[in-house]
Amino acid sequence: MRPYLTVLKAAQAEQTIERSRFIGHVCPAKTVAECEAFFECIRKEHRQATHNVPAYVLGEGCRLQWAGDDGEPRGTSGAPVAHMLAGEGISDVCIMVTRYFGGIKLGTGGLVRAYTGTAKLALAAAGLGKVSEKLVLSFEMDYAGYHRLEATADAAFAIESAEFAGAVTAAVACGPGQRDKAQRQVLAAVPRARLISEWTGPTTTPLAWEGTILPPRR
Repeated sequence: MRPYLTVLKAAQAEQTIERSRFIGHVCPAKTVAECEAFFECIRKEHRQATHNVPAYVLGEGCRLQWAGDDGEPRGTSGAPVAHMLAGEGISDVCIMVTRYFGGIKLGTGGLVRAYTGTAKLALAAAGLGKVSEKLVLSFEMDYAGYHRLEATADAAFAIESAEFAGAVTAAVACGPGQRDKAQRQVLAAVPRARLISEWTGPTTTPLAWEGTILPPRR
């Protein structure tokens, strides 16, 4: 899989622009149904709002993108938010920006800036993580071997979890391309360790980022 960015949690943020109140709501999502359920909750909460503008981007490579305008001029609200997300490589996320109109029209450019800016504030509140593939190798070993393994973990692998019973089952995580190196290092530290299973799957690493400007693409 190709690494991509996603949000770490649901969050919201707001700002006032020319007396209009803009509230950005963001939530992780994996399916269209999850996005629609989230949007419905926001609509119910803000049923008196002038606009509740939805957008989502889903899937690896941002393959599924959708947005609406909810009464704003076409292409000035939801679409720019979806384009911003896809352009930054942010996926598996849904955003709804609520607007309470304050009486002053913002114009096309002003609307685009207001909606994308509010979405970015919500992303900042949620935090971003990098989704990449990991390989997990499970080894069975004795307690003494596990203590040696703890002292050995380095950049090639990390101990993700351990189960303690009559023996120790240690789950060792590494990048898919580090499998052979990680296994060699585990067996060098614990020669009697026995590989009992392995699997690959996605992992999310939080990014060290604060503020309202998106981090550089990764």
